[in-house]
Amino acid sequence: MASSSSSTPRPGFATTDSNLPLLRLSSFGDVRRESWFTLGPDPSRWGFDVTKDGLVDPDDDLHDPTTDPTTDPATTNECKKLFNVSLRGFANVGCLALLCAIFLALFIGYPVVTYAKTPRFLPRINSTGQVPSMGNFGLIDQDTPLQARRKASAKDGTEMILVFSDEFNTNGRSFYPGDDPYWEAADLHYWATNNKEWYDPEAVTTVDGSLVITFSEKQTHDLNFQGGRNKFCFTGGYFEASVQLPGVNNVAGMWPAVWTMGNLGRAGYGATLEGMWPYTYDSCDVGTAPNQTRNGLPYDATVNGDHLFGYALSWLPGQKLSRCTCDGESHPGPKHPDGTYVGRSSPEIDMIEAQVGGKPHIGQVSQSAQWAPFDRSYLWDNSSDNMIVMDPSISKLNGFIGSATQQATSVVTNTNQLCYEYVEDCYSVYGFEYKPGYDDAYITWVSDNKISWTLNAGGVGPDSSVEISARPVPQEPMYMIINLGMSENFGAIDFDHLIFPNHLRVDYVRVYQRADAINIGCSPKDFPTEDYINKYIEAYTNPNLTTWRADYGQPFPKNSFMEPC
Repeated sequence: MASSSSSTPRPGFATTDSNLPLLRLSSFGDVRRESWFTLGPDPSRWGFDVTKDGLVDPDDDLHDPTTDPTTDPATTNECKKLFNVSLRGFANVGCLALLCAIFLALFIGYPVVTYAKTPRFLPRINSTGQVPSMGNFGLIDQDTPLQARRKASAKDGTEMILVFSDEFNTNGRSFYPGDDPYWEAADLHYWATNNKEWYDPEAVTTVDGSLVITFSEKQTHDLNFQGGRNKFCFTGGYFEASVQLPGVNNVAGMWPAVWTMGNLGRAGYGATLEGMWPYTYDSCDVGTAPNQTRNGLPYDATVNGDHLFGYALSWLPGQKLSRCTCDGESHPGPKHPDGTYVGRSSPEIDMIEAQVGGKPHIGQVSQSAQWAPFDRSYLWDNSSDNMIVMDPSISKLNGFIGSATQQATSVVTNTNQLCYEYVEDCYSVYGFEYKPGYDDAYITWVSDNKISWTLNAGGVGPDSSVEISARPVPQEPMYMIINLGMSENFGAIDFDHLIFPNHLRVDYVRVYQRADAINIGCSPKDFPTEDYINKYIEAYTNPNLTTWRADYGQPFPKNSFMEPC
């Protein structure tokens, strides 16, 4: 640049001896124009050096056409300065890079990770992925008291730990499909047992720290009554519920129940139950066959059964997913080491089915498990080794032992007569503990917080007279059901004295398992269900499909015992 001394002209201004007109201040401070203020068109008159040498800017090596920064040593050091990034520049570029990374992660990474980690389950499928993460709702309810998070085994006193609980302490929970992480109220007619009510999600909610299922005298879907049915999967352990039974203790007609079913069957969805309920069987023999016979044999299976079915022992269609399933047929697996399929089914264990019985009438609960295939005349081995009743004064073998569609191991126990809705505001603890499988397997039931009876696996061992093998204590993942219904299939209904509405209340449900035998989820590796359910999704979501073959149009897999593969 030119020197900045006072004798050197400054661009845009003229010295006082210039011939350019000037603005001058009067002694009174006002501006008086003596001549027009104008600038000539020649920049040299403004003080600019317009010669060739004056046009070069020595400060701008980048734009100096006379030098080559890649070859001229004189400018090499200056050129290197171009690649020196200041802290501020680094911060600017880094900030932009960070913003780009954030946007990429948000709009590409997050959706991809979410998709990859989300289980592929459809709504209304009670399988592992149907237990979503909602807020802080974990498998163990935060309201469960610390002292209730461990429990001694009813069988041998071994410590068990809590793996699931729901205390129902949040009022107004909705159980419409998708509203609750673990429970879903059904919206259907339970036609299989000729129920008189329509199960409706409107009838199920939480009030004052309890799950409440209401049974109302209300027209719903052309039925005169409305009730509710609700549904976590587990295999083995202790399932406990604190329950207040509906109505009063001496009027018959209501059918409240807390029970479990194998995950490959859906209560109320008939197509999923054909050839599945109440089987629990893992042998390949006549026990898997329709009517439990082949070519009319064994004879005892044709004459020692249900008189309503011509004394046939079984009217079941055969075990659909048996150990006899031919290789390559549709089966959820897995396989045994010998290459045969594991026999799969949808068994049932009932914590309680409440009833009114005895003379005079008193409140009772049936605590049972259902089985197939069946013993001759439905007579399971109820010897003292296999049937252990703790208090015979209040617990007795159920008079119902089976029919052409199910065999039952059941004991009826008198309840705490106070813990009924219209008697006294109290709750009674019920439960069952079981170990799946054979040999040392068992089921132990609890009523009024005391052991009522135990069934050991030997009670449902092999029966040579009808040529069947031992039935395992259910090994399938089981889901929980709580319902309040009405059906003459379960017993007489005293319409003259029943009080409507009435309510089944549940203070809590809890599941405990041994620390070395934790097995929760609806599709465990040993007994998977997910892929099979998704393959036949319509049967598991459409209650109007009442049979697998006729309504749903699906065949049973080929059975090697009945026909060549």
